[in-house]
Amino acid sequence: MPTETFEFQVEARQLLQLMIHSVYSNKDVFLRELVSNASDALDKLRLEKLWDDSLDADVSDPHIEIDIDKDARTLTVRDNGIGMSYDEVGQLIGTIANSGTAKFLRELREAKDAAGEEGLIGQFGVGFYSGFMVADEVTLLTRRAGESQGTRWSSHGEGTYTLERVDDAPQGTSVTLHLKPADPENQLHDYTSPWKIREIIKRYSDFITWPIRMVPERSATADESDEAPEPETLNSMKALWARPRDEVSDDEYHELYKHIAHDWRDPLETIRLQAEGTFEYQALLFLPEHAPHDLFTRDFKRGVQLYVKRVFIMDDCEALLPPYLRFVKGVVDAADLSLNVSREILQQDRHIEMMRRRLTKKVLSTVKEMMAKDQERYATFWREFGTVLKEGLVTDSENRDAILAVASFASTHHDTEPTTLKSYVERMKDGQEDIYYLTGESRQSIENSPHMEAFRDRDIEVLLLTDPVDEVWADAVGEYEGKKLRSVAKGQIDLDAKDEDTADDEREKQTEEYAGLLGWMKEQLDEDIKEVRLSSRLTVSPACVVSDAHDLTPALENMYRAMGQEVPRAKRILELNPDHQLVKGLNQAYKEREDRSELAETAEVLHGLAVLAEGGQPKEPARFVKLMADRLERAL
Repeated sequence: MPTETFEFQVEARQLLQLMIHSVYSNKDVFLRELVSNASDALDKLRLEKLWDDSLDADVSDPHIEIDIDKDARTLTVRDNGIGMSYDEVGQLIGTIANSGTAKFLRELREAKDAAGEEGLIGQFGVGFYSGFMVADEVTLLTRRAGESQGTRWSSHGEGTYTLERVDDAPQGTSVTLHLKPADPENQLHDYTSPWKIREIIKRYSDFITWPIRMVPERSATADESDEAPEPETLNSMKALWARPRDEVSDDEYHELYKHIAHDWRDPLETIRLQAEGTFEYQALLFLPEHAPHDLFTRDFKRGVQLYVKRVFIMDDCEALLPPYLRFVKGVVDAADLSLNVSREILQQDRHIEMMRRRLTKKVLSTVKEMMAKDQERYATFWREFGTVLKEGLVTDSENRDAILAVASFASTHHDTEPTTLKSYVERMKDGQEDIYYLTGESRQSIENSPHMEAFRDRDIEVLLLTDPVDEVWADAVGEYEGKKLRSVAKGQIDLDAKDEDTADDEREKQTEEYAGLLGWMKEQLDEDIKEVRLSSRLTVSPACVVSDAHDLTPALENMYRAMGQEVPRAKRILELNPDHQLVKGLNQAYKEREDRSELAETAEVLHGLAVLAEGGQPKEPARFVKLMADRLERAL
């Protein structure tokens, strides 16, 4: 068959060079990655055979085999799993088909240490390419189960690779590494040494479900006529989740996590759960230390691995945990499910629903315990996953209180330390009945908002919410321990600490004083606002715009539109500061002038300034700029 030569895509070529020359400090992990890929291939074959009895595939002895040739200095990792077709080899090996490739490479170059680099590699899942760290040439021979023709792929990792169709390939995949000379100073060991292979397999892959076999070396005194020694199995194949806790080390748990999550870092937390009774199952879950770069993308694979009686069933079982816990990795092994269970059946199975509820509560209780006992680890967790966890405040009313109990938020109480709602309530001033918050793009923009002025003057704490989901959950939750959650940018706010009768008298006098101006401005700005009123929340700024108590905020409107849901644009309320000189002057001019055409433009500018102050944009920016320029010119 003809051999074709192809060029790697640009990103793949750059990634290869980075991996070969600079990324890994521990080069032993290449074998873990190749064994992990082989294990996945065996899992996929077993599942495909389960779903399709007619598949022409040998499943009599699924295993992984490691073969060493000291004379040729080659190491081969072979499996008899699902294999790949010619097209799949080109797609999966020759290119890196991922929209985040450019971002990944940029982050990789910016990583400040080896641990950061390895973490990025693990997130991206490019384990096959790790073979080039220890090899000058990599050859892959594969045949997909059920097909008659195989494929040979080969490359020196320098920009091109070859593809060739072959007729005599066995089912499955073998990866042959033409090893570089050993170089202990650069952590490049002799990978033709059987003891080194045993050490790596024991350390990284002892828990793999399938047997990993290697033929022992012949002894020096053996005769050529003697039979070849029997292959030895290098791994115990014991399911860590089924073994007693005191028999498993933290390192073993961590290696299982790395295998499952394709992460290079240790997990932040390990969670064990064993349920007995009418429905038995075991779970071993992990909270990662860092959020994957694609956590908020549509293609992110969420869910834990599902086993039935230690038989692998499904890689990403979404039914076992809610979407807001999609970052949790691990294994769930059920004793009473059918081996041919499908995703559709899982969605309706009451046993799965029971597991989902219990696992969710266990994860949340673990975070609560972390919060109480180890603030530093909790702070890491919340920094990485707080945004996604808050989605549960909208979607999971059953566990809403549990999520609120582990949630923390930035607030005006401290410049850097977040607060819980419980702590906020404990600090509330005498007579304060509501929990106040304000949403925005950043802490700085919120703190500079006109809506904050009266709260700052009266030293009333405000939660500073900067995640997009905050716009949604705050309305959905409504209250905490009987205290209403109130946006300082919505509805009427009255923080006057003076005698109520005196305050009412002053407000009534001001309302009478400004009644004409308020009504006239309402007419002038009728297309954009529903009401003009005096403000009790402003102390420095002349004006601000607020939403009515039950209206959607502009940010929430934009969010719904981005999701394809068309919502009517709600008119805002313009509030004026009666103690500001600009507002006083405008009121005086309104009373004195019969020709109010210029005042109408001033009212338009005042409204535009209020919109800008909250981070919005005037309806007609060019007109607003012209009006401002005209007024500045007259002031010179």
